[in-house]
Amino acid sequence: MSDPELVSIALPVRNGAGRLEPVVRSVLAQDHEHLELVISDNASTDATEELCRDLAAGDRRIVYHRHPRNVGLLNNFMHAARISHGAFVRWIGDDDRLEPACLSRALAAFAADERLILVTTQVAYTGPDGVTRTAAYDGTGLGSDQAMVRFREWLRLLNESPLLMDPLYGLLRRAPATEIPRRNMLREDETFAAKLALAGPWGHVPEVLAHRNTRVERIANVARRLDVPTWQSHLSNTLQLRELLRWVGDAELAPVQRRRARAALVRMYARRQRRTVAHRGRKLWSMLRLV
Repeated sequence: MSDPELVSIALPVRNGAGRLEPVVRSVLAQDHEHLELVISDNASTDATEELCRDLAAGDRRIVYHRHPRNVGLLNNFMHAARISHGAFVRWIGDDDRLEPACLSRALAAFAADERLILVTTQVAYTGPDGVTRTAAYDGTGLGSDQAMVRFREWLRLLNESPLLMDPLYGLLRRAPATEIPRRNMLREDETFAAKLALAGPWGHVPEVLAHRNTRVERIANVARRLDVPTWQSHLSNTLQLRELLRWVGDAELAPVQRRRARAALVRMYARRQRRTVAHRGRKLWSMLRLV
């Protein structure tokens, strides 16, 4: 049974000894002190285990678990939340940072609206160039009581700036975070968020309360890192569409809502495919000019 006052921070890590301490410090410095930090170590081969055991010995709020073998990125991600005990859970990356009021501001939003299953905050993203970027989301669709309104709003955001919303790193009620099934695939974070949009209303705190580091990777490299077959990198949009169509088919929606959800997915897919074709066309043209 979860503790109704406890907030769990789930920190999946593999070989993060050189990155972890600032993350841990930012979690333990929260002004909401009734929390646990659950570190799930995916069979690290560096000094991560020694560091985490030392950190756990110094603060009873830290729970450390180590997998004896590599279980994969997504499985470790999910495991960190499943072994937590709080009524609320938030994932954090092993090189992220939270502002001290991150949890308390999100909890205040939950207290003000019992309908919410997720509360996001504005996030500042620092790229490999050292430049920090952010964008403010001022929409209201994700807070709607109507599943289709939320679903369409999330699909709209998928074709807007990625700086606007990061639901995977918001504060969730524990049940949606751990009970919605997830599949190891490319664009899985977007797919999981779409499932969350159908599950219930979201809240948003329009204030930078979290910091993340980003990097640009070829999609084939992302596939290898996720242990996904590299051929899927050529069909990531199509596979995402198939997964979401399957989920919409099983969701508790009225027939007319199901038809509208499928139509919205096809429109989103068509927009993405047009962008993909245009991008590949530009690359091909650049190559031909060099010949």
